[in-house]
Amino acid sequence: MPEPYGVPISLDSAQKAGAAAIAEALKNGWLMAIAITDPSGELVYFAKMDGTQTGSVNVSIAKSRSAALFKRPTKVFQDMLASGGAGVRVLALERAVPIEGGVPLVINGEIVGGIGASGGSSDQDGVVAGAGAAALIAGS
Repeated sequence: MPEPYGVPISLDSAQKAGAAAIAEALKNGWLMAIAITDPSGELVYFAKMDGTQTGSVNVSIAKSRSAALFKRPTKVFQDMLASGGAGVRVLALERAVPIEGGVPLVINGEIVGGIGASGGSSDQDGVVAGAGAAALIAGS
C-alpha cells in the first residue's frame, strides 16, 4: 500500500529538496528545471538553471504533479508504457506522465508532495529528482 498523504510540504523543505536536486545537476553538468508541488499537485517551488531549455519548465511541473497525485515515481508509468499491451492504458490516465523524472516526496512515511526534473535524458532527470527526494528523507 502506498504511503498516505501528509501535511503539504513547507516552503523550507521544498527549498532544501530543490537545492539538493540543483546540486546534483551541477555536479553532473546537466541543465535542469526543478519543480516541487504539494500533494494536490499545486506548485510550491520552482527553479530553472541558466541555459535550461524552455520546454523543460512545464515538463518538470507535470512530472512533479504526476508523482504527487499518483503516489509513485513517473518511471513506473514509463515502464508500463514500454511494456506495451495493457501498459498502453497509462496514456488514458489524466495527468500521468510516462517519463522518468518525477518522484513523490516523503517525510515521516507520508507523501507531502512531488519533485519533477526536466532538461536531460529521462535517466538524468530521474537521478536529479531522486537526489532532491533523498535530501528530505535524510533530513527527516
